[in-house]
Amino acid sequence: MPDINGKRIAILATHGFEQSELEVPLNELKKAGATVDVVAPQEGEIKGWKKKDWGNAVPVDKTLSQAKADDYDAIVIPGGQMNPDTLRGEPKAIALVKDFYDKGKVVAAICHGPWLLIDSGVAKGRKVTSYKTVKTDLVNAGAEWEDAKVVTDEGVVTSRTPDDLTAFVAKIIEEVNEGRHTDRKAA
Repeated sequence: MPDINGKRIAILATHGFEQSELEVPLNELKKAGATVDVVAPQEGEIKGWKKKDWGNAVPVDKTLSQAKADDYDAIVIPGGQMNPDTLRGEPKAIALVKDFYDKGKVVAAICHGPWLLIDSGVAKGRKVTSYKTVKTDLVNAGAEWEDAKVVTDEGVVTSRTPDDLTAFVAKIIEEVNEGRHTDRKAA
């Protein structure tokens, strides 16, 4: 696995994140050498969702008010239904995703996470994938949806489900190593 020593990655989440879609990137990106912060609207900890019930709690490293795109190389948005649906109601979360994108940084979202790509204007004109029920939302937002494990378009990395996590994390690492994508702007 390529290393990303010295790189900093934010994972944007709140209560109800899909357990594996936060924990696998968190652990694998740390193993690859990155410093990874869990960013949430609130301090303390956030609780995941595992299959049909609440899962494990994860400590929050920074609040949305403390996190700045300038401090990171990439942002990762886990899915689950509750997590991205709650976050897209947070203006600071939408602004943070848009700022990462506008500054040419890697923006990665899995499952229902691409809902934040829609609300931040990032999805428009991009090739993406997602959980199947988010497809129509993405197409209606002007994205070109593909049914693939991982889809990348100018540093925007998307995947469908926990089954795609290996490909998702590998592509995040590759894109972080590749660097900035400065020829893009959100709508």
